[in-house]
Amino acid sequence: MRLYHDSRSLDCRAPFGAVRCGEIIRLRVYVEGHARAVNAVFLAEGQAPRLLPLQHADGDAYEVRFCAPHSPKLMWYYFSAVGENGQPVYLGNAADGLGGVGEMTETQPKPFQITVYDPDYDPPHFLREGIMYQIFPDRFHRTRPPFMTRDDIYLHEKWDEPPLALFDPLNGDTHSRDFFGGNLQGIIEKLDYLQSLHITVIYLNPIFLARSNHRYDTGDYMQVDPMLGTEEDLKRLCAEAEKRGMRVLLDGVFSHTGDDSPYFNRYGRHPGPGAYQGEHSPYYKWYTFEKFPEKYRCWWGIDTLPEVNKENEDYREFMFKEDGVARHWIKCGTAGWRLDVADELTMHFLRDLRKSVDREKDDAVLLGEVWEDASNKVAYGEMRCYCLGDTLDSVMNYPLREAAQNYVRGDIDAYEFVRRIESLRENYPTPFFYSLMNLMSSHDRPRLLNTLCGERWEDVDPLYRGGLKLPKDKRNLAVRRLKEMWKIFAAMPGIPSLYYGDEAGMEGAADPFCRGTFPWGEEDEEIMKITRDALSLRASRPVLRTGAFEITAIDRDTVRIRRFSHSGYDVFGNEMNDGDYQVTVHSVRS
Repeated sequence: MRLYHDSRSLDCRAPFGAVRCGEIIRLRVYVEGHARAVNAVFLAEGQAPRLLPLQHADGDAYEVRFCAPHSPKLMWYYFSAVGENGQPVYLGNAADGLGGVGEMTETQPKPFQITVYDPDYDPPHFLREGIMYQIFPDRFHRTRPPFMTRDDIYLHEKWDEPPLALFDPLNGDTHSRDFFGGNLQGIIEKLDYLQSLHITVIYLNPIFLARSNHRYDTGDYMQVDPMLGTEEDLKRLCAEAEKRGMRVLLDGVFSHTGDDSPYFNRYGRHPGPGAYQGEHSPYYKWYTFEKFPEKYRCWWGIDTLPEVNKENEDYREFMFKEDGVARHWIKCGTAGWRLDVADELTMHFLRDLRKSVDREKDDAVLLGEVWEDASNKVAYGEMRCYCLGDTLDSVMNYPLREAAQNYVRGDIDAYEFVRRIESLRENYPTPFFYSLMNLMSSHDRPRLLNTLCGERWEDVDPLYRGGLKLPKDKRNLAVRRLKEMWKIFAAMPGIPSLYYGDEAGMEGAADPFCRGTFPWGEEDEEIMKITRDALSLRASRPVLRTGAFEITAIDRDTVRIRRFSHSGYDVFGNEMNDGDYQVTVHSVRS
């Protein structure tokens, strides 16, 4: 006896993919051979397995119809059948867990997933309609030479120098104490340039007072770093951006703070007592001391980044109240938050953060840093689904980045690439899938040209990586692959995200060298044209933003992406007066 079910076939499962609460779902399985009984076994977190008998439909088909839960959640299912010999057989998800055609097993199989989401889930439309540009503020553009704010940093007088790998005696960090002096006014001066690229969302890496140049070690949540400017400068940036149809998204680091902050005050540089000074500090209970004062919970074991207790009521009040961190900076004109390490924030924290920002602005964005499938992320032993409608609007689409780079390099074939994308489309609600931050590059990984040609220089001492350049043949190979990458990212649902300087042809190994300064006046014109053409195409074609999506592997090196309307309507039911679009993407193996 053999069973067959394809979770992505409307014949076997309808509707496709994630469903709204209360929606009717039909499942069908095909049975080759005589079966005494055919059942679907349903699983949901915190509930006992539920068995539903399937009824014979026609031919070899058995099916069941049922109502999705009335509250958002994940559910899973697999099939069991009993043959004439009384022995059960099972059919569940494929071994890789990516859905599609199932696999038979003799024991309980890996189940298929169904995401059940809030029917009112509707991320801000400017995500799916827009184009994003990520800026590392210290390295984009400056209007003045940097100025000394303390005696333990290095200032670059020359803008075109490579970042330094300086040793920090406090924490061993080798790449966070040199500054070039990029500032908010510098971004304002380049808004017309960003507008020429059709940018609609500017995502800024952290801008708050901090000890490092990356500023992920927050020193003061309520103060813009003076090297970048002032709160008034930020308000002016938001206002000037709005005039050009752009929004500004801030980076929120809420899982930990810096040790050199008024909240922790490890070095005693701040006037009031921090947690490090003892229990009399108002911030003491923000942190968890295992042995006061030297041993405390910190992010990934880095003692300059003490971890915050996200369930502490004082900390939550500091974040969520009307004049708290989350709402204050939205009042200044920003569009919301990209959340650093979102999977290290509790679901309770995220739900209350969601309520807080929504009270301030009905289209405020919460976009999370999640590196895996965001519908079934397991963190700290807990299954976390970020796309049910109660927490995040979007996440950084690292799975697309990884799959696309692997495909255009020829490291995986077209069938595997399509399979990975279809798994995300199946697991994500349509509003979420169309709002994803589709990044090709970021501050956390080597530059795009480096990764496309496979040259990351891991074997070279970090002290000497800054001056390295790609050989001409490798750079040419990377550019050929870049053209194929842009075909994918211009055509994919979601908001394409450009990391500053990638359009100019910047190179760089892992940080700090992926965080170099923008080469104003020395841009690579070929790569600029490739980028401009792709972004212009995206901006000019509504079907690429909200049209239906189809992706197919033609052969092992060829993928076809098609965007189209349904009788003049997009996937959200809006009228669309745009024709179909189709593109063929090839892997470039050498």
